[in-house]
Amino acid sequence: MSERQGSGAMTANSKASAGQDEKKEVPAEDFDIDMKAPETEKAAVAIQSQFRKFQKKKQDVKS
Repeated sequence: MSERQGSGAMTANSKASAGQDEKKEVPAEDFDIDMKAPETEKAAVAIQSQFRKFQKKKQDVKS
């Protein structure tokens, strides 16, 4: 019986995530961002920097 319950749980999770993916789809033309603007480049660098710090901190916690 436990094997059936485990496979049922996996099916439920995959169905839930499939429903979420459909909601997150946004057409590219909905965004009006000037990718060559200096402000956009500065923002991208700042976001990437913070994300790298987050990844490093997350990796340090696992070790």
